[in-house]
Amino acid sequence: MSKTNAPELKPGNYSTTFGEFIGIGPNGNLFVDGCDVQELAEKYGTPLYIMSENQLRHNYRAFRDAFQKYHPETEILFANKSNNGLAIRHIMNQEGAGGDCFGAQEMYMALLAGTNPKTLVLNGSNKQDDELEMAIANGLCINIDAMDELDRIAAIAERLDCDVDLGIRLKLDLDPLRDRSGVSMHGPGTLKQQSDSTKWGMNREQTVEIVKRAQSMPCMHLKETHFHLSRMSNVPADFAVMAREMITWSAFIRDNTGWTPPCIDIGGGWTFGKWYGTGPNSQLDDASAPTPEDYAKACITAIREETEKHGLPMPKLRLEPGRALSGPAGVAVGRVGAIKEGSSKKWVNLDLSTNHLSWAAVLDWYYHAVPVKDAGAEPVETVDLVGPLCNSDEVGPHRKMPALKRGDYVAFLDAGGYTESSAARYNAQLLPATVLVAGDAADLTTEREQLRDVAGRFRVPPRLLAASFKPE
Repeated sequence: MSKTNAPELKPGNYSTTFGEFIGIGPNGNLFVDGCDVQELAEKYGTPLYIMSENQLRHNYRAFRDAFQKYHPETEILFANKSNNGLAIRHIMNQEGAGGDCFGAQEMYMALLAGTNPKTLVLNGSNKQDDELEMAIANGLCINIDAMDELDRIAAIAERLDCDVDLGIRLKLDLDPLRDRSGVSMHGPGTLKQQSDSTKWGMNREQTVEIVKRAQSMPCMHLKETHFHLSRMSNVPADFAVMAREMITWSAFIRDNTGWTPPCIDIGGGWTFGKWYGTGPNSQLDDASAPTPEDYAKACITAIREETEKHGLPMPKLRLEPGRALSGPAGVAVGRVGAIKEGSSKKWVNLDLSTNHLSWAAVLDWYYHAVPVKDAGAEPVETVDLVGPLCNSDEVGPHRKMPALKRGDYVAFLDAGGYTESSAARYNAQLLPATVLVAGDAADLTTEREQLRDVAGRFRVPPRLLAASFKPE
């Protein structure tokens, strides 16, 4: 993948650094790149997402450079689901990134942004005819994940008179992870038990059957196998187990079909660490968390060893980081409202809610919170940062903060991934705006929802209107 219009990056100069392009600026306030977050919140309102274009580019290059150092034939496919903003996709295109798409909408957004279709893959366990047709017509690689999918693809390809690039999503055994525990992303159990319990992937026999049938169809071109470990672990050795087994399966497929996968896609789930802590179960990903270099060395070493063992060529490698790229590039900002004290607790209410940081509630995800003004102020009390929803709505429980007052702003760091793309409308809340920052420039990239956007989706049947407004 070639880079186009990808600028040189010069990290900011901050008194305290939260990222290469996020930190405490010259006036003591939180800055994203060269922009004062206080000024952005006052101008654009809250709740507000702020994305750093340059931080996103930096994160992408860190993964690209680390993996290509050990294996030049590596492609980075940005997981569009982590942040599906149209401007974000344009940035990824300029950096040379491909993309992982789920559903017709993510695929459409990527194509609308001008992404090279040959760098996109369509994933999904229950693909609909419209998304298969869009993928086939535009030349995406489709990763098969159901036994009847090949026939459905073939029928559409025949109607469109198109050839199709195919991959197969695998159901790896992962026996070495049988006793490895981690984050409960897919219910309870060990890493293997969680992986086994998910809907994804085809077993060995199913994979061989799909390959043999595809080989008999001239318009089908087998391109890769695929697996996604997910964010159950941040240990490079666990990812290396997965990468190694991908090659074991390549040997099995070769021995049973004569086809050797020329590419393996080892998916996402990669993490990042921060000195102040972030991620699941409070602060699991601190300064000791693995780097892209750690992941690259472990995985590619395992792949190389296994290919040599089975007499296979080194395959092309694809990976699909999402949150590891978009997460550290964003902050979410809320405005302080009511402050309440009880006998043993103090609540600071914000207009930012778990609608906007859903993982804070669903996955016990820790987003580090800092005041926007005088961001380095010493904490003086422990408070619960809560939103306005009609549930507990804890976006930041038990946080040590300086004294806050109504009208202040609070920012949650590393909130660029799986926030806007999974934001909810519970209690009929309006979805926030998003601002993209590069240097001292700030541009609105997602408009704030209006009441008409929510109310306009609803319809009242005529019989109910008649009953409600019938004259007495």
